[in-house]
Amino acid sequence: MVDLDKLGTERRNEATFGLDTMSVEQAVNLMNAEDHRVADAVQLQLPEIQAVIEQAIAHFKKGGRLIYLGAGTSGRLGVLDAAECVPTFGVTPDKVVGLIAGGMKAMTVAVEGAEDDAALGRQDLIDLNLTPNDMVVGIAASGRTPYVIGALDYAREIGAGTGTISCNKDAEISKHADYPIEVDCGPEFLTGSTRLKSGTAQKLVLNMISTISMIGIGKVYNNLMVDVKPTNEKLVARAKRIIVEATGCSAEQAAAAFEGSNHDVKVAIVMVLADTDAAGAKDRLAKADGFVRDAIK
Repeated sequence: MVDLDKLGTERRNEATFGLDTMSVEQAVNLMNAEDHRVADAVQLQLPEIQAVIEQAIAHFKKGGRLIYLGAGTSGRLGVLDAAECVPTFGVTPDKVVGLIAGGMKAMTVAVEGAEDDAALGRQDLIDLNLTPNDMVVGIAASGRTPYVIGALDYAREIGAGTGTISCNKDAEISKHADYPIEVDCGPEFLTGSTRLKSGTAQKLVLNMISTISMIGIGKVYNNLMVDVKPTNEKLVARAKRIIVEATGCSAEQAAAAFEGSNHDVKVAIVMVLADTDAAGAKDRLAKADGFVRDAIK
């Protein structure tokens, strides 16, 4: 039996007593005030977040993957962050992976008992052919999800990197990872509804982990997402705009470089800045491990 009284995420929020008697205006203002607490709570964990990001970068550079793993809202947020890395940073879907207890059907429908199965977490990583080069980040607002604990224990057994994101202090999952993050946002606006402040905190941390780790492996030049994949009309326009902003060239030059690079934004930027053709730009990028700044020296 889980003792929920010991979990900060399950405490009642005294500020929202009488929530059902409030006007919409009162509830909106109060919820916004509670949400303001989230960024401050995340700030207190910046050193721990930095450590996880540094590990993710190190594992990427060894050819490994970043693997998020969780149940319910926590799992869904991990899957979302992983999915967004593909178009934003041009990585293949197997580079940043999101696993959710119960499989992809659990993204929209609760799968009974899945989060309570530690063996399922372990098996999901076995099925993914986890290696020591990979980095596993377990996500659980409560900090006690068996599915996550089982996965983390397996990851440590084989020597993979391990981190966690929880929203309770002294979380159980923290004991099963080398690099734990514990963001304590206080009790929820609606008691126990961890899709609220806890979910927001997890999203903020995941944003940091994926974005900054991608910067660390050359997916960004200046503050531009130069590995964006132009898969629709809006992204084609964005890609050409990025080339202009990165190089200072005209829109016409950007369009020509975009076509000449076979729609590879990073290659197009190096073509313009290094005054070379697509083959020369690709060679420079290969020698620079994909970092534009180094490729144009």
